[in-house]
Amino acid sequence: MAFRHHLANCNSYDPAHAVPLFAADERVGLLRHDNAAALRQFPEVFSVADDRVNLVAKGDVESVSRAVDRVVDALVVQKQVPKWRNETFDVAPHWRAPPVFRLDRGAVPFFGTRAYGVHLNGYRWEAGTLNLWIGRRSPDKRVAPDKLDNLVAGGIGNGHGLEETLLKEGEEEASIPRSLACHAVPAGAISYRMETELGIRDDVLFVYDLEMPADFEPKNQDGEIVQFSLMPAAAVLDRVRTSDDFKFNVNLVILDFALRHGVLRPDDPEYLDVATGLHRPLD
Repeated sequence: MAFRHHLANCNSYDPAHAVPLFAADERVGLLRHDNAAALRQFPEVFSVADDRVNLVAKGDVESVSRAVDRVVDALVVQKQVPKWRNETFDVAPHWRAPPVFRLDRGAVPFFGTRAYGVHLNGYRWEAGTLNLWIGRRSPDKRVAPDKLDNLVAGGIGNGHGLEETLLKEGEEEASIPRSLACHAVPAGAISYRMETELGIRDDVLFVYDLEMPADFEPKNQDGEIVQFSLMPAAAVLDRVRTSDDFKFNVNLVILDFALRHGVLRPDDPEYLDVATGLHRPLD
């Protein structure tokens, strides 16, 4: 096991396995070849060629979203995508661009549309030792059940901006009061593109750091985290290096934290791999 393992796992995308999904002249997704072929049955919404798929449904965001929803509904029946999560993500060609349509979260990998999330590193210094709050995901989670996680993490769904998602998830996942969470410091973004059983994950994670008070004890409210532990950051990093105990993308967030806080030092043989491997170009 090595840090390179986690970097490669989250960047397993092979361009030869996919075709772009276009809305007008801008790419908004990446469809695996079999997923693109499945869209041929919906010619009123998608036009499928050998080298690209075009969104042909017309109208405003709501109209196009309804048309795509009908396609997703059919794909659910065909077991091409999982059951709907009743949460939608905006689909747009780039960050902060006006959405073209809204897509059910469960169908995002099928269409390979870019998804954005927020991850919060909750840290605490004790007797000169840097510690991280680590959560364990519920065994009932659809993605990465029973894996270790950051203190707070969540996707940016439709209707919730970046800061609002951070505050909302902080309350739900760890009972962090908004008066504390609002002091979280933005620390950059991580990007990766990976192939999964359902399709392609094209993800960007906005990373925040927050120093937690000595008397803070996280408590989960939404059932997604079953346990929290305060662990020395060096021990967390060693666990990333030697195991698959953490959710796949959380490994990247921890590596980023370790770089920025000097836990991973430049004399480490994998330092440059990590320093250059956390940020995939957003083409």
